[in-house]
Amino acid sequence: MDDDRLARQNDRMIVSKRAVYSGRVQGVGFRYATQELADGFAVAGYVRNLPNGQVEVVAQGAPEEVEAFLAGIARRMTGYIGETSVHDVPAEDFKGFRIRH
Repeated sequence: MDDDRLARQNDRMIVSKRAVYSGRVQGVGFRYATQELADGFAVAGYVRNLPNGQVEVVAQGAPEEVEAFLAGIARRMTGYIGETSVHDVPAEDFKGFRIRH
């Protein structure tokens, strides 16, 4: 993530989305691919494995950045994702995009 690009968003609307992916999404590099993709977008948040076998992504930033980021995950991991659920969540004060354990 480019911190300068995210900082420039402070005067724009910020959205925060929680996406939960199911399918064959653990043990296939999903978290690392997601973190790598995040570097190309002005988004902050995290990705983590859930105990039930799903993967959770929370991403916030300008609406177009978050949507493009989530679309990028869907394209890159298409063969592994069975279902995706995306909902708005309250914004938090994230610093960068990280893998949470």
